Amino acid sequence: MKEKLTEELVAMRAAKELVPGDYCNLGIGIPLNCAAYAPEGAMIQSENGVLGYGPVHDRESLDENIERVDWDVADAGMRYLEYVPGMSYFDMLTSFAMIRSGRLLSILGGLQVSEKGDAAIHTMSKEDIASKIGGSMDLAWGAKRLIVTMTHCAKDGTPKIVRDLTMPVTVRGRVNLIVTDLAVIEVTSSGLVLKEVAPGWTPEEIQEQTGATLTIVPDVREMEF
Repeated sequence: MKEKLTEELVAMRAAKELVPGDYCNLGIGIPLNCAAYAPEGAMIQSENGVLGYGPVHDRESLDENIERVDWDVADAGMRYLEYVPGMSYFDMLTSFAMIRSGRLLSILGGLQVSEKGDAAIHTMSKEDIASKIGGSMDLAWGAKRLIVTMTHCAKDGTPKIVRDLTMPVTVRGRVNLIVTDLAVIEVTSSGLVLKEVAPGWTPEEIQEQTGATLTIVPDVREMEF
């Protein structure tokens, strides 16, 4: 079976959408990894009240820097942050005013995305620790631009990019770009446009694993990181 991209590579590709001057919130899961690859001048925001953070401590760096880690400074995924110049803190009321302002980009994880740009980001499953809608509704609805990162298919092999959502709707018609472990797909008023494919994969193979029709651009290219 052909290899799909790792979560780290999906995050790297999504982070390439950011440019200096952008303000971006990162959701739980794959998006949190984008913080390590954001370009200089792009400001990362966390819904618990942090703006302008950069590197985070992974398990290895925590062990190496245990004496200088500030246990009160973490992002929404409870990853401890390194201090960087210009980093700021504020209450969650201020944070969600930013999130709802239409000035931030959001990079969120996804469970399903429809050809119309609808997104299912949360579940109602009793088995899911975070089963409620939480801040995902605000982050999806209030975004200047919404990028969804996810695996192309669910664990059972069913497509996560579909004609119509079958899971609880988090937001309708707001997704602009989908970055998966197989492809980069733009959501347009005319439907889904396949822009890039993972190394070693063809557009036809990606269409086979997609539950909605893809328009393939003539200059479709291999994803770069």
